[in-house]
This record gives sequence, structure tokens and C-alpha cells, in this order.
Amino acid sequence: MSKRDRVDSCTKVQRDGDERQIVIALVGNPSSGKSSLYDSILRLCDGLDGTYRGYKLIVSELVGVSSLTSHTQQEREVKAHIARAEHDVVLNLVTASTLEQSLYLTSELLDMDQRIVVALSKYDELEATGCTLNYKLLGQMMGVPMVPVVSHSDRGIAQLLDTIVDVYEGKESSVKHIHINQGIAEQSVNSVAKVLKEHREQLPKPFPPRYYATKLLEGDTQIISMLQQAPQFKSWMVVVRKEQDHLHYDLGSSESIENTFANQKYGYIAGALRQTLTRPQSRRDLTKHIDEVVTHRIWGYPIFFVIMWVMFYCTFSLGEYPQQWIESGVQLLSRFIDGIMPAGVLKDLILDGVIGGVGSVIVFLPNIMILYLFIAYMEDSGYLSRAAFIMDRLMHKVGLHGKSFIPLVMGFGCNVPAVMATKSIESRSSRIITALILPFISCSARLPVYILFLGCFFGSNSGTILFGLYLLGIVVAMITSLLLRKFCFSADETPFVMELTPYRLPTLRATISHMWGRCAEYIKNLSGVILAASVVIWALSYFPRSEEPMSQQQHFEQSYIGKLGKACEPVFEPLGLNWKSSVALISGVAAKEVVVSTIGVLYNGDDEVEEDVQNLHLRLVKSGDFTKASVLALLVFTLLYFPCIATLATIASEYGKRWALLSAFYSTAVAWVLAFVVYQIVQLI
Repeated sequence: MSKRDRVDSCTKVQRDGDERQIVIALVGNPSSGKSSLYDSILRLCDGLDGTYRGYKLIVSELVGVSSLTSHTQQEREVKAHIARAEHDVVLNLVTASTLEQSLYLTSELLDMDQRIVVALSKYDELEATGCTLNYKLLGQMMGVPMVPVVSHSDRGIAQLLDTIVDVYEGKESSVKHIHINQGIAEQSVNSVAKVLKEHREQLPKPFPPRYYATKLLEGDTQIISMLQQAPQFKSWMVVVRKEQDHLHYDLGSSESIENTFANQKYGYIAGALRQTLTRPQSRRDLTKHIDEVVTHRIWGYPIFFVIMWVMFYCTFSLGEYPQQWIESGVQLLSRFIDGIMPAGVLKDLILDGVIGGVGSVIVFLPNIMILYLFIAYMEDSGYLSRAAFIMDRLMHKVGLHGKSFIPLVMGFGCNVPAVMATKSIESRSSRIITALILPFISCSARLPVYILFLGCFFGSNSGTILFGLYLLGIVVAMITSLLLRKFCFSADETPFVMELTPYRLPTLRATISHMWGRCAEYIKNLSGVILAASVVIWALSYFPRSEEPMSQQQHFEQSYIGKLGKACEPVFEPLGLNWKSSVALISGVAAKEVVVSTIGVLYNGDDEVEEDVQNLHLRLVKSGDFTKASVLALLVFTLLYFPCIATLATIASEYGKRWALLSAFYSTAVAWVLAFVVYQIVQLI
């Protein structure tokens, strides 16, 4: 596959002049399996250029949306992408086990008069419920071809690609344009569409007049913005307002025009499914049995927290063994480089800067892989949406909705995509609050810091303390949300629907694929920010060089980084931390993993420690710089202080510099205060 636009739905597809290509816009609900479908298409295409039946296929994977209104940024982005008409075919991914909800997006694409192919994803789940679907008849009724697919086994993918090519070539007989009757509003739609057709040349090309008519009647701000430059816009709006008045009179105050159109679409879908979908006569779904327990108003919470505790315990305990293997490999590489290179600055750079810095972080990759494996499994199995449903009750108490919980869970992996995911929340105030509390959710970048120090000083209690750190971040985030809602924003009454996806048994290949995709981003960071930061930290600790003989410890104190650390030491001294810890925490502003690489550089080859000690854990213990109280203070500070530069930049980009600055200063102040409290309490104990 030659191109993939995963997140930025506004990215333009660059055509290379080759007429033998098909540009595909991949559109679907959140968690409908777009990434898995893309991977299956990639496997079936010939070679790296993504050709099939002589066509180069270019897939643009758009963000997941449930509808194409203009209420959220994601919906506006997808609609804008379709409006640019840079695609040849829209590939609409519909979850077969939730047809009633998923086909609503299809109905909106039908209004847009697009060339559509529907992929019925996760079709095996529909079959597992005992249901049968006459998808060919359903496709004929809706005027679009439908193809059942199961991405993890590549079932139906070849037929899907054949159908896409046939639709592009105009050979698919089931394709026809369907008008969904708007019932009581049909006459008003026709009246507005009629005046638009009289000046069709003034309408943007992608959509038909009827579509513009329905959106003008709804008051869709994005469509109004597209049309308001037209010379006849004012005369159109006269007719629109007249018809809106008629509809408001007919509907009364009980229903909006937008809801009327939506209800007509759902009625159309229900009627089509009544003729094509056969369900078992009597069957109590297993999902309901499980949900009675895991979403119980009392038992749901302890079950959730036990699952979280098991995740963090396994992250630490199971990851310990491969961590030791990687650490041994790093040591062997260091000895090999030490034996073949002559003494000098370059050798010191490679050993202490590159291997000592990056190597001290990469050893924690197994732990991060285990964490991502748990998150991927919960997401694929359907439990993650239940966790959001469970937490919705608590979220309401701090001024948020359950939808905010999904970005917060994503924050356990990385805060940057989690901040971007807040765009799916309807309320602007809830979007901003969620983005501001996300930095308190402990991302995977902090995990190496926890594992390094917990492994050194807390032994078998490490898993429980690790769970406590994550829980502390959640508590601080919730308190911050409550404060923001009380002092910065008014109450949010925006309604929303919390969808509970059906349970499924994730395949090993799909779960590992999702896990590895996230780990690949972590490794990518290792090769970029962390490597650069490690080299910079090494250089600051290596220079200036002195001709006078001195110990390694004395040299560090006289180096540039030592002077910086000494200057900042009074700030961190009340937390029981010395200048080396100060330097490590300051370097963590770039990325939290850099804290570990900085520790690795500063404590590498310290001659106050026995020469035969190679393990960083032992060097930290034998240095005498840390106590259990100071370690816990350091970990609490690392959990809560200054968001990484990437997260801060994302908050500024999405919501403005004012909120980014508030996040930076507030989080650092909270981190210092709580770290000080923890240090004092542990010392007393």
C-alpha cells in the first residue's frame, strides 16, 4: 500500500499521474477494526506498491466517527475530507454485530451520493450469535454492495477488493442512489432542494442539492460556511428559514429538525434489517450475563481495580526476566566496544553517552510491551468500553462524562494521542478539562523510571507501589477536574451515548499486532529524542575537561551539568534529592524516559562504587544518594510534574497556549507539594 493517512483526515492524497490507481477513503465507527482491515488489504496486495488487478490502491484511513454531523472536530475533519473529493471510492467499515448503530454512518454517506462499498467487519461475531444476514438483499435495498469480512483471518478480503475495483469501473449492478424519505420533513427538504437546483453551478461539487438542503435545515455550521460565499446564499436562507418555521410548528418543542432526520434514518435501517436479519427466537446473550457482573453498580468497581492491579503486577514481575537478558546484552556490547576501541572522547561518547544512556532505557522495553499487551487485550475483548461505563458514575461526580475515560485509558500508553482523542468529546469544556488532567495519567514513558527505582529499593512490594502510583495519578486528575469544573467552567449538561461493544475473544495475532504498533512508537522515540538527549547529557557531564587529576565524582560536580544541578539542588533538597537527581528530573522535561538515561550517564563508572559492579541497580544502591523516602518522593514528582514537550505542544495546538502554560505550572507545583508530603510521611514511618 503506497500511502496511509491514519490520523490527519485532512491530509491531501498526492496523485502521481498514474491513471491505473484507485484512491480509497476508509471510513468507519471508532473501534470498528479499520487498522486490522488495512493490514489485511496490505497482505493481499502485490508487493510494496499495493497493486491489485493492475490498479495501485491508495488507502486514506480516516478517524473513527459515529456520524457526519458537525458536533465534534473529528466529524468535521472526515466531512471535510470527503468534501474535497480526492477519493474514488468510500470504503465504509460497518461492524456486523452492531448493525443498527453502525449503518447510521452508512445512511449519511448515502445522502452524500458517494461511490460506496460496505465491508461488514467482524462477521464471525454476528454468526457466533446465531444470527443470519441476507447481506446481498440488504445491499440492494441500500444501493451499495456489501461484503462480509473477518480481518484477522483475511476472510472476504479478496472479494472486497474485487468489489472495489468493480464499483470503480462501473460494473457493480447493486450500486444505485437511494433517497431516504424524511417523513414529515420530506416536503421541506424538497422545497429547499428545488431552489438549490436552480443555481446548481453555485454549489460545491462533492454533494448533491438534496444533501445541502437537509444540512441547511439542520443548521449545520460547516455546510453553511461552505455555502455562504455563493451569490444566491441569502435568497436560499430565506426559503430555509421559512421551511424551518414550518417544521418547528409541525414538530412542536418535543423534537429538533436534526433528530427528526436521524429518526427517519434509524427507521429506514430498522425496516431494512427486519427483512434481512434473522435472530434466534429465544436466546439470552452471554454479553448480558457477563455485564450483570462486570458493570454491576457495586461489584464493577472492585473487579476493575483488581484487573488494573494484576496488569501492573504482571508488568513488573513478568518483565523482570527478559529485562535481565537485555541488560546482559547491553553489558556484553559495552565490553566489546571497550575492548576494540582506543581510549578517547569518541569511545567515552559511545560507551557512556549512547550505550549507557539509551541502553539504560531499552532494558525496560519488555515491561512496556506487557503493559501494552494488557491494554490491547482489554480494548479488543470489549472490556475497555465497560470500564468507561463503570467509571462514568464517578466521572459525573468530577464534572465529566464516561467518554472522557477513553482518552484517560489511552493516556496509560502515551499522553499525546490521548490529548488528540479528546476531540471526540462533544462538549468543549469537557474536552479542555480532559486534556488538562491527562498529564497526571501515568504514561509508559514514566514506567522505566518506576521500574528502575522500585526494583532497586522495594523488591517484592514493587508491584503494589507501582499500582499505587498509577492510582495516585488518577486521584490527582479527578481532583483537578473537579477544581477546573468548579472555578473555570460552568456545569456541563451535554448528553451522550455510552456504547457497549459486544464481547469477543481477541485473536493472538490481532492483540500482538496492536501491542507492537504501540511499542514501535516507543522504539522510534528511543532512536530520536532519547538518543539526542542522552548525548547532550553526556556532553554536559563530560565537559569541561580538566588537566588536574580528580575522581569521577569530582569531575561530575565540576562539569556543566554538575553546575546546573547544584544551582537547582535547593529546590529538590527538601525532597531528599541531590544535584544528580535534580539534573535527571530537569532532563525529563523533554521526555520522561530521559530521566533514566540521565541517571544511567551520571551513575555510569562512578568510582565511588566498586569497579566490578556493572549493574545500574547496584550502583544506585551503593551510591548512598537515595533512601526509600527520597525514592518515593522522586517517583511521585516524576508521576505528576511538567508534561513532556510533545504533550504540552499538543495541548497548545488543540486548545491554546494559555491552557498549556496552566498545565505546565500547575502540574509542577502539585508534584513538588505532594512529593514533599510523601517524603516527610515516609521519614516519620
